[in-house]
Amino acid sequence: MVNDNNQSIELSLEEIKTLVIRVFSNNGCDINNSNALASTITAAEKDGASSHGLFRIPGYIASLVSKKVNGKSNPVVKNKTNIILECDADNGFAPLALEKSLPALVNSAKNNGISTLSIKNCYHFAALWPETEFLAKNGLVGIACTAYKPSVAPAGSKEPFFGTNPISMAWPRENHNPVVFDMATATMAKGEVMIAARDGHELQEGVGLDSKGNITKDPKEILKGVLLPFGGYKGSAISLMVELFAAGLTGDYFSYEAELSDNNDGGPPKGGEFLLAMNPDIIADNNWKIHCENFFSKIKTLDGVRLPGERRHNFRNQTNATRNVNKELYNKINELC
Repeated sequence: MVNDNNQSIELSLEEIKTLVIRVFSNNGCDINNSNALASTITAAEKDGASSHGLFRIPGYIASLVSKKVNGKSNPVVKNKTNIILECDADNGFAPLALEKSLPALVNSAKNNGISTLSIKNCYHFAALWPETEFLAKNGLVGIACTAYKPSVAPAGSKEPFFGTNPISMAWPRENHNPVVFDMATATMAKGEVMIAARDGHELQEGVGLDSKGNITKDPKEILKGVLLPFGGYKGSAISLMVELFAAGLTGDYFSYEAELSDNNDGGPPKGGEFLLAMNPDIIADNNWKIHCENFFSKIKTLDGVRLPGERRHNFRNQTNATRNVNKELYNKINELC
Protein backbone atom coordinates (compact mmCIF):
# COMPACT_ATOMS: atom_id res chain seq x y z
CA MET A 1 0.00 0.00 0.00
CA VAL A 2 1.31 3.47 -0.96
CA ASN A 3 1.06 6.14 1.73
CA ASP A 4 -0.89 9.33 1.11
CA ASN A 5 2.27 11.40 0.84
CA ASN A 6 3.32 9.16 -2.07
CA GLN A 7 6.86 8.99 -0.66
CA SER A 8 6.70 5.55 0.93
CA ILE A 9 5.06 2.18 0.54
CA GLU A 10 3.90 -0.22 3.26
CA LEU A 11 5.34 -3.74 3.17
CA SER A 12 4.85 -6.63 5.56
CA LEU A 13 7.98 -8.15 7.06
CA GLU A 14 7.33 -11.30 5.05
CA GLU A 15 7.11 -9.22 1.85
CA ILE A 16 10.38 -7.53 2.76
CA LYS A 17 12.14 -10.85 3.32
CA THR A 18 10.78 -12.30 0.07
CA LEU A 19 11.92 -9.23 -1.85
CA VAL A 20 15.41 -9.43 -0.36
CA ILE A 21 15.83 -13.12 -1.17
CA ARG A 22 14.69 -12.45 -4.73
CA VAL A 23 17.06 -9.56 -5.38
CA PHE A 24 20.09 -11.42 -4.03
CA SER A 25 19.22 -14.70 -5.76
CA ASN A 26 18.88 -12.82 -9.06
CA ASN A 27 22.27 -11.15 -8.64
CA GLY A 28 24.63 -14.05 -8.00
CA CYS A 29 23.99 -15.20 -4.42
CA ASP A 30 23.33 -18.83 -3.60
CA ILE A 31 20.43 -19.74 -1.33
CA ASN A 32 22.51 -19.84 1.87
CA ASN A 33 23.87 -16.33 1.36
CA SER A 34 20.50 -15.01 0.19
CA ASN A 35 18.70 -16.35 3.25
CA ALA A 36 21.34 -15.06 5.67
CA LEU A 37 21.26 -11.60 4.09
CA ALA A 38 17.47 -11.57 4.08
CA SER A 39 17.32 -12.43 7.79
CA THR A 40 19.76 -9.64 8.64
CA ILE A 41 18.08 -6.98 6.50
CA THR A 42 14.55 -7.93 7.59
CA ALA A 43 15.63 -7.82 11.24
CA ALA A 44 16.90 -4.27 10.72
CA GLU A 45 13.60 -3.20 9.16
CA LYS A 46 11.66 -4.93 11.94
CA ASP A 47 13.60 -2.90 14.51
CA GLY A 48 13.18 0.39 12.66
CA ALA A 49 16.88 0.55 11.78
CA SER A 50 16.21 1.60 8.18
CA SER A 51 19.76 2.84 7.59
CA HIS A 52 20.95 -0.79 7.86
CA GLY A 53 17.99 -2.47 6.15
CA LEU A 54 16.71 -2.23 2.59
CA PHE A 55 18.64 1.03 2.18
CA ARG A 56 21.83 -1.03 1.93
CA ILE A 57 20.69 -3.29 -0.92
CA PRO A 58 21.94 -1.15 -3.87
CA GLY A 59 25.42 -1.20 -2.31
CA TYR A 60 25.28 -4.94 -1.69
CA ILE A 61 24.21 -5.57 -5.30
CA ALA A 62 26.86 -3.25 -6.72
CA SER A 63 29.53 -5.37 -5.03
CA LEU A 64 28.06 -8.55 -6.48
CA VAL A 65 27.80 -7.08 -9.97
CA SER A 66 31.40 -5.86 -9.86
CA LYS A 67 32.50 -9.37 -8.73
CA LYS A 68 34.23 -7.87 -5.72
CA VAL A 69 32.18 -10.03 -3.35
CA ASN A 70 31.68 -13.77 -3.63
CA GLY A 71 27.92 -14.37 -3.56
CA LYS A 72 28.50 -18.11 -3.20
CA SER A 73 30.92 -17.87 -0.29
CA ASN A 74 31.39 -20.84 2.02
CA PRO A 75 32.84 -19.52 5.30
CA VAL A 76 35.10 -21.84 7.29
CA VAL A 77 35.50 -21.72 11.07
CA LYS A 78 38.56 -23.06 12.86
CA ASN A 79 39.85 -23.15 16.43
CA LYS A 80 43.31 -21.64 16.85
CA THR A 81 43.08 -22.62 20.55
CA ASN A 82 40.19 -23.66 22.80
CA ILE A 83 39.15 -20.02 23.20
CA ILE A 84 40.53 -18.34 20.06
CA LEU A 85 38.33 -18.85 16.99
CA GLU A 86 38.80 -17.63 13.43
CA CYS A 87 36.41 -17.53 10.51
CA ASP A 88 37.51 -17.08 6.91
CA ALA A 89 34.46 -15.52 5.22
CA ASP A 90 35.66 -16.59 1.76
CA ASN A 91 35.34 -13.03 0.41
CA GLY A 92 31.62 -13.05 1.14
CA PHE A 93 29.20 -10.86 3.03
CA ALA A 94 29.21 -11.04 6.83
CA PRO A 95 25.76 -12.54 7.59
CA LEU A 96 26.57 -16.09 6.46
CA ALA A 97 29.98 -15.99 8.15
CA LEU A 98 28.29 -14.96 11.39
CA GLU A 99 25.58 -17.59 10.99
CA LYS A 100 28.25 -20.27 10.72
CA SER A 101 30.66 -19.01 13.39
CA LEU A 102 28.50 -17.62 16.23
CA PRO A 103 27.34 -21.03 17.51
CA ALA A 104 30.99 -22.09 17.85
CA LEU A 105 31.77 -18.87 19.73
CA VAL A 106 28.84 -19.48 22.09
CA ASN A 107 29.98 -23.03 22.78
CA SER A 108 33.56 -21.95 23.45
CA ALA A 109 32.59 -19.13 25.82
CA LYS A 110 30.04 -21.31 27.63
CA ASN A 111 32.68 -23.93 28.34
CA ASN A 112 35.69 -21.71 28.98
CA GLY A 113 34.27 -18.47 30.37
CA ILE A 114 35.66 -16.31 27.59
CA SER A 115 36.32 -16.63 23.87
CA THR A 116 37.19 -14.48 20.87
CA LEU A 117 36.24 -14.72 17.21
CA SER A 118 38.13 -13.03 14.38
CA ILE A 119 36.32 -12.85 11.04
CA LYS A 120 38.50 -12.04 8.03
CA ASN A 121 38.14 -11.79 4.25
CA CYS A 122 34.71 -10.36 4.93
CA TYR A 123 32.43 -7.58 3.66
CA HIS A 124 30.41 -6.14 6.56
CA PHE A 125 27.55 -3.79 5.62
CA ALA A 126 25.04 -4.34 8.42
CA ALA A 127 24.47 -3.35 12.03
CA LEU A 128 26.45 -5.11 14.76
CA TRP A 129 23.62 -5.67 17.23
CA PRO A 130 22.40 -8.91 15.55
CA GLU A 131 25.59 -10.72 16.58
CA THR A 132 25.98 -9.22 20.06
CA GLU A 133 22.28 -9.72 20.81
CA PHE A 134 22.60 -13.35 19.68
CA LEU A 135 25.38 -13.81 22.24
CA ALA A 136 23.34 -12.12 24.98
CA LYS A 137 20.32 -14.30 24.28
CA ASN A 138 22.62 -17.25 24.89
CA GLY A 139 23.53 -15.89 28.32
CA LEU A 140 26.80 -14.25 27.28
CA VAL A 141 28.16 -10.73 27.31
CA GLY A 142 28.96 -9.88 23.70
CA ILE A 143 31.20 -7.21 22.19
CA ALA A 144 31.78 -6.70 18.46
CA CYS A 145 33.49 -4.10 16.30
CA THR A 146 34.50 -3.54 12.70
CA ALA A 147 36.30 -0.87 10.69
CA TYR A 148 35.41 0.69 7.33
CA LYS A 149 36.86 3.03 4.71
CA PRO A 150 38.09 6.45 5.94
CA SER A 151 35.28 8.94 6.48
CA VAL A 152 36.01 10.27 9.99
CA ALA A 153 38.70 12.76 10.95
CA PRO A 154 40.77 11.93 14.03
CA ALA A 155 40.56 14.59 16.76
CA GLY A 156 42.62 17.61 15.72
CA SER A 157 42.45 16.81 12.00
CA LYS A 158 40.12 17.72 9.15
CA GLU A 159 41.19 14.79 6.98
CA PRO A 160 39.42 11.40 6.93
CA PHE A 161 41.45 8.53 8.36
CA PHE A 162 39.17 6.36 10.52
CA GLY A 163 36.10 4.53 9.31
CA THR A 164 32.86 5.14 11.16
CA ASN A 165 34.15 2.16 13.17
CA PRO A 166 31.06 0.93 15.02
CA ILE A 167 31.17 -0.99 18.28
CA SER A 168 28.38 -2.95 19.95
CA MET A 169 27.90 -4.46 23.41
CA ALA A 170 25.06 -6.66 24.63
CA TRP A 171 24.41 -7.69 28.25
CA PRO A 172 22.18 -10.70 29.02
CA ARG A 173 19.11 -10.38 31.26
CA GLU A 174 16.76 -13.06 32.52
CA ASN A 175 13.14 -12.57 31.43
CA HIS A 176 14.02 -9.25 29.77
CA ASN A 177 15.46 -8.13 26.48
CA PRO A 178 19.23 -7.72 26.72
CA VAL A 179 20.80 -4.31 27.17
CA VAL A 180 22.32 -3.56 23.76
CA PHE A 181 24.08 -0.62 22.24
CA ASP A 182 25.41 -0.41 18.70
CA MET A 183 27.01 2.87 17.76
CA ALA A 184 29.36 4.42 15.29
CA THR A 185 32.38 6.11 16.85
CA ALA A 186 31.56 8.99 14.51
CA THR A 187 28.97 11.52 15.68
CA MET A 188 26.49 9.77 13.36
CA ALA A 189 26.48 6.60 11.27
CA LYS A 190 27.26 7.39 7.64
CA GLY A 191 24.09 5.60 6.53
CA GLU A 192 22.01 7.98 8.63
CA VAL A 193 23.79 10.95 7.05
CA MET A 194 23.04 9.50 3.60
CA ILE A 195 19.35 9.09 4.46
CA ALA A 196 19.23 12.68 5.75
CA ALA A 197 20.76 13.83 2.46
CA ARG A 198 18.23 11.81 0.47
CA ASP A 199 15.27 13.13 2.46
CA GLY A 200 16.49 16.75 2.61
CA HIS A 201 16.94 16.94 6.39
CA GLU A 202 19.38 19.31 8.05
CA LEU A 203 21.69 17.85 10.70
CA GLN A 204 22.83 19.23 14.02
CA GLU A 205 26.05 21.20 14.11
CA GLY A 206 29.08 19.09 14.96
CA VAL A 207 28.29 16.05 12.82
CA GLY A 208 30.84 16.89 10.17
CA LEU A 209 32.73 19.33 7.96
CA ASP A 210 32.41 20.21 4.29
CA SER A 211 35.13 19.57 1.72
CA LYS A 212 36.86 22.82 2.70
CA GLY A 213 36.97 21.93 6.38
CA ASN A 214 34.14 24.25 7.42
CA ILE A 215 31.40 23.34 9.90
CA THR A 216 28.12 22.57 8.10
CA LYS A 217 24.69 21.15 8.87
CA ASP A 218 24.10 20.08 5.25
CA PRO A 219 24.40 16.27 5.01
CA LYS A 220 25.22 16.46 1.29
CA GLU A 221 28.20 18.68 2.05
CA ILE A 222 29.31 16.43 4.91
CA LEU A 223 29.30 13.46 2.55
CA LYS A 224 31.68 15.44 0.32
CA GLY A 225 33.78 16.32 3.35
CA VAL A 226 34.33 14.42 6.57
CA LEU A 227 32.49 13.17 9.65
CA LEU A 228 33.75 14.01 13.14
CA PRO A 229 34.29 11.57 16.02
CA PHE A 230 31.81 11.73 18.88
CA GLY A 231 33.16 13.38 22.02
CA GLY A 232 36.22 14.82 20.35
CA TYR A 233 39.46 13.11 21.37
CA LYS A 234 37.58 10.54 23.49
CA GLY A 235 35.60 9.19 20.55
CA SER A 236 38.71 9.42 18.42
CA ALA A 237 40.59 7.18 20.87
CA ILE A 238 37.77 4.62 20.83
CA SER A 239 37.79 4.68 17.02
CA LEU A 240 41.51 3.97 17.10
CA MET A 241 40.84 1.05 19.46
CA VAL A 242 38.30 -0.37 16.99
CA GLU A 243 40.87 -0.17 14.19
CA LEU A 244 43.34 -2.15 16.30
CA PHE A 245 40.78 -4.78 17.30
CA ALA A 246 39.16 -5.18 13.86
CA ALA A 247 42.39 -5.03 11.86
CA GLY A 248 45.35 -5.43 14.20
CA LEU A 249 43.94 -8.53 15.90
CA THR A 250 42.20 -10.09 12.89
CA GLY A 251 45.04 -9.43 10.45
CA ASP A 252 42.64 -7.83 7.99
CA TYR A 253 42.60 -4.26 6.64
CA PHE A 254 42.84 -1.03 8.59
CA SER A 255 40.47 1.59 7.17
CA TYR A 256 43.15 3.28 5.06
CA GLU A 257 44.20 -0.11 3.65
CA ALA A 258 40.58 -0.98 2.86
CA GLU A 259 40.27 2.21 0.84
CA LEU A 260 43.40 1.42 -1.15
CA SER A 261 42.16 -2.06 -2.03
CA ASP A 262 38.52 -1.16 -2.75
CA ASN A 263 37.07 -0.67 -6.24
CA ASN A 264 34.65 2.03 -4.99
CA ASP A 265 31.61 0.30 -6.47
CA GLY A 266 29.37 1.71 -3.73
CA GLY A 267 29.37 -1.42 -1.61
CA PRO A 268 31.30 -2.29 1.55
CA PRO A 269 35.08 -2.66 1.58
CA LYS A 270 36.86 -5.82 2.61
CA GLY A 271 37.76 -5.96 6.28
CA GLY A 272 37.65 -7.83 9.55
CA GLU A 273 35.33 -8.10 12.52
CA PHE A 274 36.40 -8.87 16.07
CA LEU A 275 34.03 -10.40 18.63
CA LEU A 276 34.50 -11.12 22.32
CA ALA A 277 32.12 -13.36 24.28
CA MET A 278 32.19 -13.67 28.08
CA ASN A 279 30.23 -16.03 30.32
CA PRO A 280 29.18 -14.23 33.53
CA ASP A 281 28.09 -17.56 35.05
CA ILE A 282 31.78 -18.45 35.20
CA ILE A 283 33.41 -15.02 35.54
CA ALA A 284 31.06 -13.28 38.00
CA ASP A 285 29.69 -13.99 41.47
CA ASN A 286 26.68 -16.27 41.81
CA ASN A 287 24.34 -13.33 42.38
CA TRP A 288 25.38 -11.38 39.30
CA LYS A 289 21.91 -11.46 37.75
CA ILE A 290 20.19 -9.97 40.80
CA HIS A 291 23.02 -7.50 41.32
CA CYS A 292 22.76 -6.21 37.75
CA GLU A 293 18.95 -6.12 37.76
CA ASN A 294 19.11 -3.92 40.87
CA PHE A 295 21.44 -1.62 38.94
CA PHE A 296 19.10 -1.47 35.93
CA SER A 297 16.11 -0.81 38.20
CA LYS A 298 17.98 2.00 39.94
CA ILE A 299 18.97 3.80 36.76
CA LYS A 300 15.41 3.47 35.42
CA THR A 301 14.12 5.51 38.38
CA LEU A 302 15.78 8.58 36.86
CA ASP A 303 13.48 10.75 34.76
CA GLY A 304 14.02 10.47 31.01
CA VAL A 305 16.35 7.47 31.15
CA ARG A 306 15.91 4.38 29.03
CA LEU A 307 18.26 1.45 28.74
CA PRO A 308 20.26 1.04 25.51
CA GLY A 309 18.28 -0.95 22.96
CA GLU A 310 14.91 -0.31 24.63
CA ARG A 311 13.50 1.88 21.88
CA ARG A 312 14.54 -0.59 19.18
CA HIS A 313 13.05 -3.52 21.10
CA ASN A 314 9.79 -1.61 21.61
CA PHE A 315 9.60 -0.93 17.88
CA ARG A 316 10.28 -4.61 17.20
CA ASN A 317 7.37 -5.63 19.41
CA GLN A 318 4.82 -3.35 17.76
CA THR A 319 1.77 -5.29 16.66
CA ASN A 320 1.82 -3.49 13.30
CA ALA A 321 3.55 -6.01 11.06
CA THR A 322 4.12 -3.54 8.21
CA ARG A 323 7.00 -1.15 7.70
CA ASN A 324 7.17 2.04 5.63
CA VAL A 325 9.74 1.79 2.85
CA ASN A 326 10.92 4.71 0.75
CA LYS A 327 9.08 4.37 -2.58
CA GLU A 328 12.08 5.37 -4.70
CA LEU A 329 14.21 2.77 -2.91
CA TYR A 330 11.50 0.12 -3.35
CA ASN A 331 11.35 0.80 -7.10
CA LYS A 332 15.13 0.68 -7.32
CA ILE A 333 15.28 -2.72 -5.62
CA ASN A 334 12.62 -4.08 -7.98
CA GLU A 335 14.68 -2.85 -10.92
CA LEU A 336 17.69 -4.70 -9.49
CA CYS A 337 15.60 -7.88 -9.34
